[in-house]
Amino acid sequence: MELRQLEHFVAVAEERHFTRAAQNLLISQSGLSASIRALEVELGAPLFVRSTRRVELTAAGRALLADSLRTLASAAAAQNAVAAVRGLLRGTLIVGAEQCVGPVDIPTELARFRKANAGVDIRLRFAGSVELVEAVATGQTDVALVVDSGLPSQGIRLVPLATHGLIVLSHPDRGLTTEPCDISELAAEQLVGFQAGWGCRVLAERAFASAGMDYRPSMEVNDVHSLLDLVGLGLGVAVVPAPFGLKRPNQLRATPLGAGSPQWTAALAVAEEPSPAATAFLDQLVSRVRPHAASSVAISSAVSSMSGA
Repeated sequence: MELRQLEHFVAVAEERHFTRAAQNLLISQSGLSASIRALEVELGAPLFVRSTRRVELTAAGRALLADSLRTLASAAAAQNAVAAVRGLLRGTLIVGAEQCVGPVDIPTELARFRKANAGVDIRLRFAGSVELVEAVATGQTDVALVVDSGLPSQGIRLVPLATHGLIVLSHPDRGLTTEPCDISELAAEQLVGFQAGWGCRVLAERAFASAGMDYRPSMEVNDVHSLLDLVGLGLGVAVVPAPFGLKRPNQLRATPLGAGSPQWTAALAVAEEPSPAATAFLDQLVSRVRPHAASSVAISSAVSSMSGA
């Protein structure tokens, strides 16, 4: 079994499609198919169930995938470690982020990192915090900007950047009767929320559960701007972190949630033993972001001022 075969296997497993995987790998489809067949023969089991439209992992394929990811991550880490000893920063840096999390301007920071480390290939993916934490734990992502939702995070460490309270965003004409807002007041409201896996979703569910209520948004989105649009059009209210209240201060009403509601903490997720490139990027973010991170007190004060306007 060769690393090249595992790379081919993982590419097909992720794409669920031989043609797209071959295009990503810059090899011919016939060459990719031959590599997978040779791997299946060596292992003595089929790895994929093939159809005309897509492929699916077999039980053997699912068992192989997790170990393949770890093996490839370990091989890359070994290569990068040797390069680091030589004073070179090489390899690939895979960065993940949930949208609009905390005080990090991801594009600016990536540009700064690339300028200083031209030998590192940078990749970026957006997803929910739950998925990103798992991706860091399995070696699929090096550093991720996430919401610390308090869920188990074995094999990684979280570096907190900023903490804020939760608020309720609503249309200005849909004022809530109490301030700070009691979560029970939202029982009769239509809710706009993020899809499962987002850190904000986890915290909203926890806030409702603490009041003995189910969190059931009637509209679910996977981007911040759509959520703000829906709330601004009066289609529901949203439980979100306080910084979201500063995005459209003249269009939306922001009401703080009462004491005892979960706290929203933006954090960097990184493996216990990160690669040299991941360590360098983490150091850059911590040194640049932490001194300039807006305090939760300042943001809460600004939100309170807007809600009272």
